[in-house]
Amino acid sequence: MPKKIRELKQILKKAGFSYQPAKGSHTKWSHPQLSKSIIIAGKDGSDAKIYLEKQVMEAIDILQKINQEDNNQ
Repeated sequence: MPKKIRELKQILKKAGFSYQPAKGSHTKWSHPQLSKSIIIAGKDGSDAKIYLEKQVMEAIDILQKINQEDNNQ
């Protein structure tokens, strides 16, 4: 079952992402440790597209790896 847009936004907020509103239902999510931003489009109650879920999970994985490397040093 796909996640809802609101769930992806909550995941990003917990991970330390900040967002900026964009045109229409779009929001731009960025993190100071990552060079790429994530654009989320859609209403909070809508199902998220599979590619969007993958983008969010990949960004979270990258952040976890960065934090692990920082802790190991």
